[in-house]
Order: sequence, then C-alpha cells, then structure tokens
Amino acid sequence: MISSDHTRARALGAFYGLALGDALGMPTQSLSREQVHARYGRVTGLLAADADQPIAPNLPAGSITDDTEQAVLVAELLVVGGGRIEPAALAQRLIDWEAAMRAKGSQDLLGPSTKRAIELILAGASPDQAGRYGTTNGAAMRITPVGIASDIADPQRFMAQVEQACQVTHNTGLGIASAAAVAAVVSAGINGDDLKAALEQGVEAAQWGQSRGHWVAGGSIAARIGWSRLLCEGCDNQRLPGLIYEVIGTSVASQESVVAAFALARAVAGGQLQPYPALCMAASLGGDTDTIAAMLGAMLGATHSLSAWPNEPLARVKAVNHLDLDRLTEQLLALRSA
Repeated sequence: MISSDHTRARALGAFYGLALGDALGMPTQSLSREQVHARYGRVTGLLAADADQPIAPNLPAGSITDDTEQAVLVAELLVVGGGRIEPAALAQRLIDWEAAMRAKGSQDLLGPSTKRAIELILAGASPDQAGRYGTTNGAAMRITPVGIASDIADPQRFMAQVEQACQVTHNTGLGIASAAAVAAVVSAGINGDDLKAALEQGVEAAQWGQSRGHWVAGGSIAARIGWSRLLCEGCDNQRLPGLIYEVIGTSVASQESVVAAFALARAVAGGQLQPYPALCMAASLGGDTDTIAAMLGAMLGATHSLSAWPNEPLARVKAVNHLDLDRLTEQLLALRSA
C-alpha cells in the first residue's frame, strides 16, 4: 500500500505522461520512419510541426492532439457520471469534439473506428451495435482516466468500466482487450506496482477483454504482447525501433500500436531505456507516433510517478495547451476510492 501522496503523484504521472507523449509524437504522426528521419533525425524533445504535416500542420512545439483531448473528454464524463459513462453522452461529446476541430480547420478528426460508430449512432443504431466494428486504438488511446478511476484489484468492476468506455466505438474483443491492457497497467501502477508487474497485469486484462464485445477476426492482443517480448529480447536500442516499426507495426491497428507501446515499456522495465528517452523513441518510430507515445507515457507515468517527466518539456506542454489536469485527476482518484 502506498501513501496518498504517492498515489496522486503516480496518477498525475499517468495523465501528464499521456499528454507529454502525445505532444512529442504530434509532429511525426502519420509520417513514415524514413520521413521522420529526413526531417528530424531522432526526436529528442518537443518539436513544431512542419507546414506539410498531414494531420497537424504548423502546430507549435508542445501541442497535444486528439489523444489527450479525448482522454480529457472521457475523464470529464466519468466525473459527471459518478464513475459511469453514458454511451449516448460519449457519442454526443465525440460528435461535438469533431465539429469543434472542423471549425478550427484542424485535420485532427475522429479515427476510422470512432467515425464509423458515430455515423451509425446518427443513423439510429444502438450504442451496443455502433461499436461492433471498432478494432483500432481509439479506445486504448483515451482509456487512461478509467485506469485512474478504477482499481484493477477489483477485476469485475474494473472490466465493467473499461467495457463501458469502449462500447460506443470499440465494442469488440480487440478494442476492449487493447483498452483493458493500457488501463490495467495504469491502475496497477497507481496501486504501487513496479512496471514489470504492472505490464503482467496488462497482459492478464487483455486476456479478460478479448472475450468481451463482438468477435472480430484478428490476432490476440495478449498473445501478441507476449510474442513481442520474445521478439525484442536482447535487442539493443539501435535495433529496437526498426524492429518495432518493421515487424510489430505502428499503424492505428490495436494489434500493432498497442503492442508497440508495450514493447517499449518492456525495454524500460528491463533497464534498457529511461522513461523520457523511451517516449522520444516512440515519437521517432514513424506511423501512429502520437498515440503510441501517449499510451506509453500513461503507463510509464503511472509506474514511475510524475517525477519521471522533465520539468521543462512538461511545463511547455501545460503552457501551450493551457492544460491543467490536477483537479481532474483528483476527481478521478475520488471515484477510485468511492
């Protein structure tokens, strides 16, 4: 059992780690590994986006993307609902969020699974049916508040809350398993587990999640996380990013991006990387870099605490985005202890 101060520091580490990873990956998202290297070399800190960045052109260094914004949206719904997310409310908030992005001229819009689900909701489909095709990483990228608000020590309640957060957009075994894996690492870290133990909890939660929701064809998240551990074993920091990019994959598919985040987290657990350099490595991978780094930041922040993140880049992310997650994190922790 850890003290309330340490619990709070780990919860803040998770939420701000998500935002920091998101901001690090913002300028490189949707670029190939070759494009990332040609423009930036290796990412070692916060960078501004180029004018021809396909999703976030000209955004200043430290800007967050949909990963953090939608996680905040989920957190707010959890607080308003006393720990419960109403499916209709989540659908409407996502619709409103995309409308606001369009009004600003942003290309940072809903992902493919979420967009399809929202279109079905607008056409009259039930929340249970709307998410039956969602297999991408949209639920996993915004699940961190559930990991803060729900204790993995009560697996039944924990999985019910994960499933509830996934239902509208990612109501499939793949979608729920990937979200459960990330949320479990966050929740276990807040309980005081070290990263190695928390990652094992993540694999177990992925196994719980794969039998929930609608069945879709695809490799098991839990099995692929286990396979990635064997794949990357003994791989040094020079070879690891290329192996993740070329073999595991870094697309929006849960079986790639979530597994990639776990592979990098495993390197940290083994002492091969420190948390912040691991986020920079995630941002340098190519592909869905903002989401991979965001999920990784949440998991590492929960197990290594807020102190894992350097003051200067974290302060910049807060300032650029007018981001203050302290009060929201306190409210989520209150739900956890309720």
